[in-house]
Amino acid sequence: MGWYYYLQDTMQFPFTAVCISKRRGSLVKESTTVKVVGMAQEDECEREMFVEIDYDGDTLALPLIQLEAKEADAETQQAIADWHCWVNQGYEFG
Repeated sequence: MGWYYYLQDTMQFPFTAVCISKRRGSLVKESTTVKVVGMAQEDECEREMFVEIDYDGDTLALPLIQLEAKEADAETQQAIADWHCWVNQGYEFG
């Protein structure tokens, strides 16, 4: 859960992000702007990191790997970049 606590402690919520990739079963389409309001519950993040977003009057969990936050503060942007780097290097939770 090290990643979970690093991201939770580093990212400053809320922030605006853009969906940069489509995922099967996701309601959020590529290029959609969303408001990220926090980390998803710990038990939802046991296999990958999810954040909660406000979406059409509801709160949804969305994989952090799908998001880019160019207008967030520098620490938030760096935390997201760190997560993307880790995933893109092929690492995953056991």
